[in-house]
Parts: sequence; structure tokens; C-alpha cells
Amino acid sequence: MPSPHLRPFSPSLPGKGLSRRGLLLAGAAAGVALGAVGVPAWAVARPFGRYGSPDARRTPRTLYVDPHGRGDFTRVQAAVDAAVGGGWTLVLAPGTYRETVSVDTARPDMTWIGATGDARDVVIVYDNAAGTPRPDGGTYGTSGSATTTVQADGFTAHRITFANDWLRADHPGVTGTQAVAVKAQGDRSAFRHCRFLGHQDTLYADTRSLTAFARQYYAHCHVEGDVDFVFGRATAVFENCHFRALDRTDLAAPPYGFVFAPSTAAANPRGYLVTHGRVTSRAPDGGYKLARPWVPSSDTTARPMLTVRDTWLGAGVDTVTPYANMSDMYPWQDQRFAEYRNSGPGARITVPANRPQLTGVQARAATREAYLGDWTPWRER
Repeated sequence: MPSPHLRPFSPSLPGKGLSRRGLLLAGAAAGVALGAVGVPAWAVARPFGRYGSPDARRTPRTLYVDPHGRGDFTRVQAAVDAAVGGGWTLVLAPGTYRETVSVDTARPDMTWIGATGDARDVVIVYDNAAGTPRPDGGTYGTSGSATTTVQADGFTAHRITFANDWLRADHPGVTGTQAVAVKAQGDRSAFRHCRFLGHQDTLYADTRSLTAFARQYYAHCHVEGDVDFVFGRATAVFENCHFRALDRTDLAAPPYGFVFAPSTAAANPRGYLVTHGRVTSRAPDGGYKLARPWVPSSDTTARPMLTVRDTWLGAGVDTVTPYANMSDMYPWQDQRFAEYRNSGPGARITVPANRPQLTGVQARAATREAYLGDWTPWRER
């Protein structure tokens, strides 16, 4: 049963059903270089729109995906499989793509673009959970539950919805309720104006290994869920993003969940940075913890790091105890949690010891530039 917070594509919506010609021109509007097999001369128009670039050139490394058969492929994974090597662009027509998708390390610098410019129109969704039985035996586990897995470096997505619509209510006997929408593991991964929908473990911002370094940038994105719905060990900057905590009708009392659960490696000086964002909630006031540290069994020396700054925190955040432990062996006070100049009812400091604050000097080092180094994705279109 689809989750009610997904909006499936309806072909009857005015202006949303794109012909082959419309799909190609949408690619031009998004600033992608045209030149897939069979693209007529009229499709190579002067680029325009938000992602327009006057020097876009024809290239054979653009593929068009449309579930209704008006592109090169009807499934995203089929297009990914065809994109051998690096530097490919996939333009996705409006529709609901019910499939799992994986981008391996052999396909770096890939870009996906939603053709209409509205992330709600292009939805990649599936419904595996950690406890879902695999056809070949066993269960999927948290990583295997992901609808979309990106291992490659240099991946970029524009205006796409990534979702996992597995619901606890439909599977009362399943205990592994983690259901990932996206697992991002590569360095220089950027998501702009994207939506991530799920419940537990929605967005897995991670790395390929304990020793790997992975910088990720999320700009103007919407992420929603309930338990640990942004988690992992990547060095990730979330700029101007909206985090929406869902109501939990299956629980009689709070806490209903946790927004962040970083698992930063101890050797990594930078974990998650949330800046100029919003945290809102559909749950009762005070029902959510802002974060808890995840110290996985695979890395018991992890020192989770989260900085939330210049962000509006809604009334759903517990102001008395905004942080909690995932395990009493690793108390949150021993980790690297801090805030700076947050606002809103959920940012009120009621117990100072429970809300570590950066100093002005520390805040000057907690910036996207410091976290991402020589990679400057905010300057890219």
C-alpha cells in the first residue's frame, strides 16, 4: 500500500505528460547536453531555464527515461546499466518508477534530472525493509532495503523524489523496520531540490567503507521520516533543507523518533552540518529528539558528529532533552553534538547542559566551505 505522503504522477495533469519532443526540450531546459541516438536537429535548441548553459554541446552521453515508452528506456536501472563509464546524464520524464536502482563505482560523475522541474512529478520508489525476506533466502538488512543506492563518486540529482513506502502497519510481524529511500556512499554527491520520503532510516548519508572519505551536499531538499531518518558516517552539508518528522500512531507516548543519527568515524573531523534549515513535525509538541549517536558494531570507536546552526526548530523538538542515547555504552555527551544560533520554539534552552552551543570562534569553522574543502557544489548549476 503506497504511503499517503507520495503523490503519484497523473497523466491527466495539465502540462505534465511530455511527448518525446517535450522530453528532449525539457532536457535542454535543464541545461543537459543533447545528442542521444535519434535526437532530431530541432531538439538541440539554445539552452534556457534555471540550469541553462550557453555552451551546452551535443553528446552521446545523455539518456532519456520515460515509463510510458517515449524515451530511450522505461526503467531507470536499465538506463544506468547502459551508461558505461563516467559522465552520463539521465533525464527522467514524469512518472512513478517502482524499482530499485543501483549506481556502482564504475559509473562516476553521473547526473539525474527530473524533466519537469518539480520533484513531485518524478518518483523513484520501492517497498523493501530490513526484515523483508529475500527471494534467495534471508532478509535484506538495512543497506539492502534501499530503493536507490549510489556508490559512485560525483553523482548529482536535481528535482527528483526518492521514496521507500514500506509501512509498519502492513507488516506487523516484521521486526526489521528500517526502510531506506537513498543510500549515498560516494564522494562529491550532490542532491538539489530533491525529496526523500520514508519512515525509519529514510536517508542513509554514508561512505563506501570505514576509511573512505565521502563529501555530500544537500541543498533545498525535503527529508521526512520518524526514526533516525537521516543517518550514516558521511561528511554531509544540509543547506536550506526541510526535515519533517512524522506522527507515530503506533506509539502511545513519546519519544516518537529521532531526526538525525550520525555515525561519524573518530578520525573524521567533520560529520553532519545542518545550516539555514527547518525542522517541523506532525507529531505532538516535544515528541521528537533532535538526534542520537549511532555507534555501529562495525565501528565501535565512532564519534558521531552533528552541528545544527542557524536553523528553525519547530515545537516537535523536545527542549528538555533534545538528545538521547542509542546505547548507554555510548552516551551522547561523549560525542560531538553542538548547536549555534538556532531559532523557533524547539530551540529554546531549558537545560543548558543538554544543548551544547558553539562559540563564535568554533562557528567560524563550522561552514560548508570548511566541511567540503576544495569541492564547491553551491557554485554549480
